[in-house]
Amino acid sequence: MDYLALASRIKQWGGELGFQAVGIADIDLAQAEGRLADWLARGWHGEMDYMARHAALRAHPAELVAGTRRVISCRMDYASSLGDEWPALGDGRRAYVARYARGRDYHRLLRTRLQRLCDRVREAAGEFRHRVFADSAPVMEVELAARAGIGWRGKHTLLLSRDAGSWFFLGEIYCDLPLPVDAPAGEHCGSCTKCIDICPTQAIRAPYALDARRCISYLTIELKGPIPVELRPLIGNRVYGCDDCQLVCPWNGFATASAETGFRVRNGLDRATLVALFAWSEQEFDERMRGSAIRRIGYERWLRNLAVGLGNAPGSAQVLAALRARASHPSALVREHVAWALARHE
Repeated sequence: MDYLALASRIKQWGGELGFQAVGIADIDLAQAEGRLADWLARGWHGEMDYMARHAALRAHPAELVAGTRRVISCRMDYASSLGDEWPALGDGRRAYVARYARGRDYHRLLRTRLQRLCDRVREAAGEFRHRVFADSAPVMEVELAARAGIGWRGKHTLLLSRDAGSWFFLGEIYCDLPLPVDAPAGEHCGSCTKCIDICPTQAIRAPYALDARRCISYLTIELKGPIPVELRPLIGNRVYGCDDCQLVCPWNGFATASAETGFRVRNGLDRATLVALFAWSEQEFDERMRGSAIRRIGYERWLRNLAVGLGNAPGSAQVLAALRARASHPSALVREHVAWALARHE
């Protein structure tokens, strides 16, 4: 088998399947393992116990999938539009949803494309051991993508590309093929600290050091219980995720809009108001968010997040009426955040 030729064809097939970049990495993650251990020791993973529980599997791909020799890393851009987001963040009446979550859930879409890529490899090279991942297992996707030459880790810990910024998803194929590996990409952040300076909660404690316990994406998505009171005012109107560190990054000025139809905005989530979303019943939430990544946090946490946003919103009769309508909600979690929001206004 001519593995050099096969690697070239894999990259070509990836482009045909909708990936904007494909690279190949080895599985030596020893340096990254040390950084992960230090991060976990600091407790910066918060309630994400699975990060500690599966740390060894993250650092040793061959233990996650026996026989793994290479990782094929794939990038798919997701921003359906690249308009100015700051007006939405500055309008306290609106609900801000991170760009990646406004369309359909990316997990299934990426896994399907990755499996199609594997099917093409099988047709050309015969049966081979492999497994595909799309943010669905203990995988160091940023580290692997960096080793595969797709980009470099920015100071906000996300992967950056010179021609695409950071508005993209990553997917991986663990395989047992001895493919030639790509050279890692060089770093190009220089002395820039815009992502660190802009973070609303100062979650980026130092370059490449993120305290997830303060990160708005963690607080609105991963955290299951109450959001710490001292952080609620800092969240503003961000009800699912946060894009500030990406919006301010100079490299995102080179990004282009994605043509992938699955990532187009649904349910008007790029312009919805807090009051309108807070009025959804649980049935409406389930129906509207079917096929969305947002649905995974559930209706209770959705209302929790919106209550915080309403507590930070400009005072109005509509805001007060919306909060009072949920003041006796069956969920203690929702009631607590509604009471906090009402106290902010009253």
